[in-house]
Amino acid sequence: MTVNVGGQCLRDLRDPLKRPKLFPYFHGRAKARPYNFMDLRDGFDLIGSGAIALRHYRQHFRDKIVYCNCDDPRISNFFRYFSLNFARLGLKKLITTCYKNQQMHMFSQHDCEKAIWLEYDGTRNADGVPSVDEIGLHHLQGDGDFRSAECIELLKSADIVVTNPPFSLFREYVAQLVQYDKKFLIIGNMNALTYKEIFPLIKGNKMWLGNYRGIMNFLTPENTISKMGNARWYTNLDHKKRHEELLLYKRYTPEEYPKYFNFDAINVDQTKEIPYDFAGVMGVPISFLDKHNPNQFDIVGLGIANLGKDIGVRPYTPEHRKYRKEIQKRGVVDGDLYMMKNGVVTVPYARVLIKGKK
Repeated sequence: MTVNVGGQCLRDLRDPLKRPKLFPYFHGRAKARPYNFMDLRDGFDLIGSGAIALRHYRQHFRDKIVYCNCDDPRISNFFRYFSLNFARLGLKKLITTCYKNQQMHMFSQHDCEKAIWLEYDGTRNADGVPSVDEIGLHHLQGDGDFRSAECIELLKSADIVVTNPPFSLFREYVAQLVQYDKKFLIIGNMNALTYKEIFPLIKGNKMWLGNYRGIMNFLTPENTISKMGNARWYTNLDHKKRHEELLLYKRYTPEEYPKYFNFDAINVDQTKEIPYDFAGVMGVPISFLDKHNPNQFDIVGLGIANLGKDIGVRPYTPEHRKYRKEIQKRGVVDGDLYMMKNGVVTVPYARVLIKGKK
C-alpha cells in the first residue's frame, strides 16, 4: 500500500522501517557538551504510537494555540499531525520553532547559526499539507533555544505545548512550563518521576502521566528504530483513564506484605497486588502512577534519598549501614526505604508511598 502525504510516499505504514524520515528532532542545548543523539531521543513516531496517544486529548485543543518546540517543522511529525488535524481539532493557531538549523535533515549537527519559526493558521494547499512558502518562514535573531527570550515570547502566546524535549534538560524544560503556567503534553523518561524537581508536581496533582504506556518508536541517526518501553507522556491535561478506579482483589497479610524497617508502611511489589483492606501507607512501584486515580489514592511521598528524608524515612542504623557497604558491597543512601528479611538488608527499587482514600 502506498499513501501520499505532503508529496512523500508512505509505503506500507504497518512497517515502521519502511517509513520515510518524517520524524522530528527536538531542540534544546546541553551546556558545555555536544549533542548526544540518543539522549535527545531524536525521532518520535507520530504516525503510530504518538497519534494513538494524542487522540485522548482532542477536547483540550479546540480554539487553542499549540506550540511545538521542534527542530525542523517542515519534517516534524508533531507539526505534520497538528497541521493535518488542524480543522478536526479546532485549533486556533500552530507555532513551531527550529533550533539553529535550516536544512531539512533529521540529524543535523546544528552548524547553521540561523534559527527559524513557523506559524500556521489552518490554510491548506491542494495536497492538504501546508508548504513552507505558503506558511512563511521567519528567522529568529538567536539560536532558537527554548530558553531564549524569543522562544519565551512565543511560549507566552501559546495555550498548550506539545513536544519531545531533550531528556537531559527535562527538569529545566518542565520548570519553564510551570513558571509560565502552560498546559502541556510532553515526552520524558519514566525515571524522571523520581527527580526532586518533578515528583513534587506529581504529588501536588499539578502534573501526571498521560493516557499511553505502550512502546514508543524513535528513529536513531543510524536509521534504525529504537523501541522504548520506559518513555511516558507527562501532562496537566485531564483524561478519562486518570479517573478509572483500580480494581483490587488481594487481602492484606503481614507475611505477604512486609513492613519497611525505617518507615511505617508496607511494601507492595506489584500494582495489581495492592491490598484492598489495608488502611495504612503502602510503598508501590513507580509504574503505579500509570494507573493512579487521585480520587482513589493519596500520594504521601517518594521513598528515596532526600525526598524520603522529607517525609520522615529514617536513616540506616550503623549496623545496617555497615552490612550494606561491607557485606553486600552496595551504596547506602539515607532516605531510601529498606526492609530486613531474615537478617538481610533488602532495598527495593524506588517506591511511591500511597494511602487509600476509602
